[in-house]
Amino acid sequence: MMEEKNKIQKIHPAIAAVWAAIVAAGHLLPAFPIWGSGGNFSVSSVLNPLSGIFFGPLGGALCSAVGGFIGSLIAPNTAWMGLGTFIIGATTAFTTGCIAWGKWPPVSVNAKGSFIFNGGVIVYIIGIILWFTQEIGRNVIILPIVFYGLGFIAMICALIFSPKFFASPKRLLKFPAIWLCAFGGLIGGATIGNFFSLVLYKQPEDIWKLLAIYAPMERAIFALCAMLVGVPLMTGLNKLGITVGPRTEKLDLT
Repeated sequence: MMEEKNKIQKIHPAIAAVWAAIVAAGHLLPAFPIWGSGGNFSVSSVLNPLSGIFFGPLGGALCSAVGGFIGSLIAPNTAWMGLGTFIIGATTAFTTGCIAWGKWPPVSVNAKGSFIFNGGVIVYIIGIILWFTQEIGRNVIILPIVFYGLGFIAMICALIFSPKFFASPKRLLKFPAIWLCAFGGLIGGATIGNFFSLVLYKQPEDIWKLLAIYAPMERAIFALCAMLVGVPLMTGLNKLGITVGPRTEKLDLT
């Protein structure tokens, strides 16, 4: 089960609306082609993990969902799943937020004896199960092992180190913290996106085998861009009194 023990950071509606508008505008700028679907990743792929880092898993998912839905309307060329494309962005934001705002260990037991999972772990589990429901998925085991495995490792590293990095007065430590959270969140969102891609487009196994190598490098670049944008933006907004980013004393989302 997933349990929220403390209050989620409050987000001013105006700030959430502005960020959702930025995410929507990001859909107008295609970045990389998506193999086998005829669509394109957009700049919003860089912004979605920042939604989760800035506003938490639920607030970030809401911002990316609204921005992604509007973006699908104004830039259908980047909406490879049609109006449902926002689901992937929202999942990415949610997963990244759970990683950035979560704690170690990712799985624990409460006083009642119930297991409590970090939301990011749940997304990965669901994505892996969905992958193996498809025949092509069962035949291309290398993709979840390599691609999802790298994302899961990044998530674990982020859960261990990012709370200290985000809390540190040293600005340089924010760079690896955001990269790890973004990389883990982007691949978490991809676990759901890949399932829909399998169902909708049924790409041949050879493409998925290539993606096992290509996709991690692609997400690493997206995470790098999120890091380069996110650190100065988070620092600047906080200096202006606009609170964004993990506050571990306010949130314990597991």
